Amino acid sequence: MNETVEFVLAEYDKRAAEEWKARQHMSEGEETSRRDDFLLSIGRHTGQLLNILIKGAKAKNILEIGTSYGHSTVWLAEAARCTGGRVVTIDCIAKKHEYARAMLTKAGLGHHVEFRLGDAREIIARLPGPFDFVLLDVWKDLYISCFDLFYPKLSAGAYVAADNMVHPEWSRGDAWAYRKHVRGQSRVDSVLLTVGSGVELSQFGDSLSD
Repeated sequence: MNETVEFVLAEYDKRAAEEWKARQHMSEGEETSRRDDFLLSIGRHTGQLLNILIKGAKAKNILEIGTSYGHSTVWLAEAARCTGGRVVTIDCIAKKHEYARAMLTKAGLGHHVEFRLGDAREIIARLPGPFDFVLLDVWKDLYISCFDLFYPKLSAGAYVAADNMVHPEWSRGDAWAYRKHVRGQSRVDSVLLTVGSGVELSQFGDSLSD
């Protein structure tokens, strides 16, 4: 990880800390109404995990569902630069993509990312694949429908990382439903990792039992 990327990641860490402090003084209603203003970062530990997995697997075709403000995208794109790959990242809010694009450019990683703006399900349906690595980090009630769209487009050995499996508490019902759904697929091995907010890490492969 070079100094330029580390500098950008430090900016994200600073913003996340400042927002967390401000949110402690907000009512539940105010926080909910302003949720699209907040970074809602995956955190450094989860970012490092994804980065290491991509590099270890030499994944080239990387799909991120839920760009937000681009914190996770930096981790994915830095790995893609090492593997000679590319990240396609999806979000439905233009201001988030604008911020993320600026930060990726500042990190020197802009050439490794393709931004797609719109409904994730519609975009995934149009993407050809195959995908070697997928990060699923949108609103949790969309996890299953998104998974079903990209699942047929996974390459052998592909990893799928789904964030927020443990926290926040209010999304645990959707998280549990997703985990049950994924583990019900015949060609997927899956495990819950307690890093960060909880990551369901799944691997697809022809070698798995039918």
